[in-house]
Amino acid sequence: MKKLFFVVGTRPNIIKLSPIPDLATRYPDFDFCIVHTGQHYDYNMSQVFFDELALPRPDFFLETDNNTQARQTASVMTAFEDLCIAEKPVGVVVFGDVNSSLAAALAAAKLHIPCFHIEAGLRSFNRSMPEEINRIVCDHVCDRLYAPSPTAMKHLENEGLVHKALLCGDVMYDAMKRNKGLAENKSQIMNQLGLTPGHFHIATLHRPYNVDDKHTLSEIIGALRETDEKIVFAIHPRTAKNLKTYCITIPNNIIITEPLGYFDFLALLQHTAKVITDSGGIQKEAYFAAKPCITLRPETEWTETVACGANTLVTSRTKTDILNAIQSPAAADFSQPFYGHGNAAELILDDITTCVK
Repeated sequence: MKKLFFVVGTRPNIIKLSPIPDLATRYPDFDFCIVHTGQHYDYNMSQVFFDELALPRPDFFLETDNNTQARQTASVMTAFEDLCIAEKPVGVVVFGDVNSSLAAALAAAKLHIPCFHIEAGLRSFNRSMPEEINRIVCDHVCDRLYAPSPTAMKHLENEGLVHKALLCGDVMYDAMKRNKGLAENKSQIMNQLGLTPGHFHIATLHRPYNVDDKHTLSEIIGALRETDEKIVFAIHPRTAKNLKTYCITIPNNIIITEPLGYFDFLALLQHTAKVITDSGGIQKEAYFAAKPCITLRPETEWTETVACGANTLVTSRTKTDILNAIQSPAAADFSQPFYGHGNAAELILDDITTCVK
């Protein structure tokens, strides 16, 4: 059988992967192998998603150095190169814009193994973000690019890459459709936290410019303190460490949780009033669930969500502006199928398996 490597290393990667194993039996000539790079090595940040989503255990797990951006990328690249030389895959599939995807794409390209980039064409036009560098390089070295939206396709056209691109929709939408019902049936998070549907907000923060700066982090927490609703704050390890370091007190209306499993997150998302985040993927998930999103970033890759009123960018990240965004009524149009119809994984796999025959 022909081996196809699907490379994951972080929570978003694993969610994007989740619709793919369900379709594996349609392609009997191929062995779908999952390669976990170890980029998110904490159980709650990684393994819980495999368990919840009933995904096959990774076929290969790489030992990597997670101390710095460069060391992480280099260690994944060298370990993945060794694996490819030993196992001889006919193709490598990478997801999104994390260091693992960059490293695997570079290794595959240098070994002349066809490489396929899922979630191609995203641009924030902010080169200070490591993710922006990663996604640009992946798009330019990979052989086939799978764009999740017309906006992403336009970016690829502007860079002269449209000849190797396919507009297919977003696999994260596939994942939500696959798992939303399961989440409602299995998750007990609403009862455990004593929440009333529509009377709380979800918050997530992890970007260095929000959580590493004491003043900015204090402003964000101050805005959350003054909202009229409970806030479920799924706290990233980096954020938790800095809150303690900076002696920032958590107000009574904020419910702190560890990083959430996917089912718990989906269950909360179905019942939240709004989403407050600096995540890229969660902005989309909020749109899929028809929930207004407040994004604490200077820019977003998902500009179509801003244009339709579903997503409010708070570029200043000051307490006053954040609070105004949270408390302002949303006038959003969630009707546009920006991200396809929930069959992106099928379109992508049909194309990949045709390319490597």
